[in-house]
Amino acid sequence: MRCKRIGAGAALAAGALAVTGLAFAPAALAVTPQTATITADCGGFGSGEATLTATQEGTAAALTLKSAITAPIALGEDSIASTLTLVKSGGGTVAFTGTKNPAMAAGAPVEVGPLGGTVSSGDSLEAFGGSLRMTVFGITITCTATGPQSPGPFVFD
Repeated sequence: MRCKRIGAGAALAAGALAVTGLAFAPAALAVTPQTATITADCGGFGSGEATLTATQEGTAAALTLKSAITAPIALGEDSIASTLTLVKSGGGTVAFTGTKNPAMAAGAPVEVGPLGGTVSSGDSLEAFGGSLRMTVFGITITCTATGPQSPGPFVFD
């Protein structure tokens, strides 16, 4: 009987600690909006609409870009070196870099990310005025937004 009480007491104590941990866990930070669209011009590689998706974990942020511009050839997973530069509302830029991308068949929409970067609380970042540089097989492709992103800049907590 005594073993059952100790086991029950230990389970109650573990449960109480878990609930306390949840109560004092840091709140997840949020970026708003989480998605935005832009129209991008990639020179001879085409132009079209792209969707940016942002996430935030503390001062670390990540952006993924999926575009209407298509891959001219099949591309392997993690084969595109990318730098997405966004403009800060108070001046300056923030770069998101990485070599993350899914495998893409020829003719598939180009997708890169998540690309990692560092943000500060209150940062307001806009794609218009920045650029996306992708290097594939030694060829660098630069894309720029032709207007402000919609519904507006990313604001980080």
